Amino acid sequence: MTGNREPIVATVTPGSIVVVPVRTFSPKPSDIERAWHVIDADGAVLGRLATEVATLLRGKHKPIWAPHVDAGDHVIVVNAAKIAVEPRKAEGKMYWRHSGYPGGIRAESLGHLLERDPEKVVHRAVKGMLPKGRLGRQMLRKLRVYAGPTHPHTAQKPVEHPLAGKARR
Repeated sequence: MTGNREPIVATVTPGSIVVVPVRTFSPKPSDIERAWHVIDADGAVLGRLATEVATLLRGKHKPIWAPHVDAGDHVIVVNAAKIAVEPRKAEGKMYWRHSGYPGGIRAESLGHLLERDPEKVVHRAVKGMLPKGRLGRQMLRKLRVYAGPTHPHTAQKPVEHPLAGKARR
């Protein structure tokens, strides 16, 4: 035992209820170490890519993960323009937005948005898999998405993060 804490000793007799306090670990800012990861989205399935990115951003791959703390890493996604999308999904999946005015609803297909702004496709997919509110917005700030194969974050020495076999077509 470290310190002067006494061990918790309880004797249980039939019919008695014993309450043993549970010590829950909550990571402090000094416990969190943030790494940088690069994920190549060339040929990756959008949903499986977004799931892996969201896991890294939340920090669920770390043993110190807690749901109320942002313990995640920085993630760089390159080749976002080369994600694998089936033709039926490219035509059928719609992204909606509303201007706030009557009749101001706008729709755009996944294929059209992928041609126009491929970074936004990955960004929106990951955003939907993060917590809603301040914590999710804080986690989303650690995501950088680039349509091409290059990125300006070489000074951070990012580590290549391989995707699972099912995540690629």
